[in-house]
Amino acid sequence: MTPPAASVRHAMARQLPPTAGPDDTPNGDPWHAFGYVVSGVGVYGLAGWALDRWLGTSFLVAIGILIGAGFGIYMTYARFNKSSQ
Repeated sequence: MTPPAASVRHAMARQLPPTAGPDDTPNGDPWHAFGYVVSGVGVYGLAGWALDRWLGTSFLVAIGILIGAGFGIYMTYARFNKSSQ
């Protein structure tokens, strides 16, 4: 009589890994895109706010928010445009 572990190993060794079909391309998760844009706006907006406080200006927070949104959109594009590579 074979031990249970040996029979399981034998059955697992006979299985072939699944093959990737044409419909197995990864789909983009919209929460990743949302996270990139929101975190970019938050981080660069906070940096702009800190620079405003330090330099005594009032426009750097808006520039930081715009730059953060731009970087977030770029990161979203770079991550989800992998199919052309």
